[in-house]
Amino acid sequence: MQLYRSITFVFTPAILTLAGLASSSDAFDGQSRRGSHVDRPNIKPHPLHPGKQFPHSPPRDASKYCFVKPSCSHIDDSPNILEAFQRCNHGGTVVFDATYIIASPLDLTFLDRVDVAILGTIGFNNNISYWTEHSFKYEYQNSSAMWRFGGKDVNIYGLGDGLIDGNGQAWYDAFAANPSLQRPILFVLDGLHGGSVSGLQMKNPPMWFNFIANSSEIVVSDIKLNVESTNGNPAKNTDGWDTYRSDSIVLQDSIINNGDDCVSFKPNSTNIVVQGLQCNGSHGISVGSLGQYINEFDIVENVYVYNISMSNASDGARIKVWPGSYTPFQPSLSGGGGSGYVMNVTYDGLYNSNNDWAIELTQCYGSTNLTLCNEYPSNMTISNVIFKNMWGTTSKKYDPKVGTLVCSTPSTCSNIRAQNITVQPPSGKPAQWICNNVNNTLLDINCVAQES
Repeated sequence: MQLYRSITFVFTPAILTLAGLASSSDAFDGQSRRGSHVDRPNIKPHPLHPGKQFPHSPPRDASKYCFVKPSCSHIDDSPNILEAFQRCNHGGTVVFDATYIIASPLDLTFLDRVDVAILGTIGFNNNISYWTEHSFKYEYQNSSAMWRFGGKDVNIYGLGDGLIDGNGQAWYDAFAANPSLQRPILFVLDGLHGGSVSGLQMKNPPMWFNFIANSSEIVVSDIKLNVESTNGNPAKNTDGWDTYRSDSIVLQDSIINNGDDCVSFKPNSTNIVVQGLQCNGSHGISVGSLGQYINEFDIVENVYVYNISMSNASDGARIKVWPGSYTPFQPSLSGGGGSGYVMNVTYDGLYNSNNDWAIELTQCYGSTNLTLCNEYPSNMTISNVIFKNMWGTTSKKYDPKVGTLVCSTPSTCSNIRAQNITVQPPSGKPAQWICNNVNNTLLDINCVAQES
């Protein structure tokens, strides 16, 4: 992937006029609201982009607006939402300007040239038994979705005000009692080619916040993610974004407070740029996990992570692949034995504040048995990886060690480099790094032997 620095662009705030909303009797009649106007923001990849220009998204029909009216019962707004998208598909704008509840599956993967203005609040009911039976299922890691967007040329924006609320506390409580519970993802793009997501707030997802699958040429910008449990049952697996079988994706300029990966590049993620994120409480910006499923060939290739602030995390930069044998890790997460490769990944500019590891590279993900992991080395190869321009201070957990780069064998890792890394432990002692089966001459860090 050849990265380009794009020219500086001017962000023009959207002009917002919602005159006459309460007076209209037809929630879907754009003709009766010719004066209503919601312009989408001009979101571009900045300062880096994956190397090719994304397709142009033409303006929408100024007379084709569909304002979604909440249902009278306030039980399920899915039918009204679906009707609005059917009416304003092919060149219109769908507007959410009130509070809505989704209580049945909503498949919006048929969209073509549609803008979506989320200016109110969209929530989900917490009927756990219903959603476990009726959500959209994905084979990968038993994930599922309550609603999903897909199609071509779709721009979803909240102008800083729109909120998507996962109402996750009921799921956190249920998962504490049943760690095998299949929980849905809050926001899914599945098969979306060309478009953007911007200016949204998201909170308390049942599981992951965002899943970008089978998609391409998408910019995600100016998003605020926040999760918080109100009792002793923690919110688990609340990844910020997971990319899967997707190409040319940009994630930028967002604030993430969560409890798992800030961003995770799942199998077959290619030509990805992540830039300008502030992550707190996460598991880092992660490649993987990969190699989980036998007979599956996973790749992550051409990824650039730039200008990241990472605080109170288990890791800053992280690459995690499964060993070559089956590993029972967690009730809902086990695997190993799959094959593939990680190639051309760069972490450039990462500030560490109280992270356990500044960098963690492992080919024994999910395994605590080092002897068994060495006996069955990973079938995943890792090559052409650069960690550079990292600074800050780690947590006390492993002091004076600040990072770990451990490969299964010398043949499964090649050209792993570390440059201008000045991360320090809080004690002030010389920083130490655990290094195994990597070429130490390419690492400008103080390597020590791996502990057994």
